[in-house]
Amino acid sequence: MLRCPEAHEEAFLVLSTGEMVGRMVRSGLLGCPACQREYPIVQGVAHFSASGTGGELTPRPTNAVAAGAPPRSPDAQTLQALLELSGPGGYVVLVGSAARHAVGLAGLMGGIHFVGINAPSDVAELPVLSLLVCDKLIPLRRAMARGVVVGLDRVAPPWIDEALRVLLRGRRLVIEDERATPGAGLKQLAVGEGLWVGEKT
Repeated sequence: MLRCPEAHEEAFLVLSTGEMVGRMVRSGLLGCPACQREYPIVQGVAHFSASGTGGELTPRPTNAVAAGAPPRSPDAQTLQALLELSGPGGYVVLVGSAARHAVGLAGLMGGIHFVGINAPSDVAELPVLSLLVCDKLIPLRRAMARGVVVGLDRVAPPWIDEALRVLLRGRRLVIEDERATPGAGLKQLAVGEGLWVGEKT
């Protein structure tokens, strides 16, 4: 489900593993056959903002909420209900600070894999959670996610548009900011309690 963040057609990436723990890749290299770029996996995190094994790694954020913004923290049960997911299988994408919900959601939604994009530094890779870092887009193929949650720290371009791009038609996007104003392609379902909820049309 991964894609190269460079501006070319989506293509499968090639994985070269270094260290593995169970099925989790702790170190390795992702290569793009289309543009020949390589992206390192360091301590379980795939870095799409660095090139090769010696590239500068983009640091993961330590403060997950923008300065001056009131913190919002919906519980896992609320998010599960808003995402309207039942049954195992597929992927849910958690952008920014929303990656902190992975453990709670996984406890309620067995069999679903979570992908954290630009997760805070205190969020660790888990068997149910893969972590990706990229400063310009969500490095996933279009229309692959059963649900997306955008954290308060990523409620700005390009993240909401990117969330819509990776979301399957008819599935739900939850934004942890009721003041969000997503563009075309989303039908608003609910607003309030610090959340905006829509469905991809």
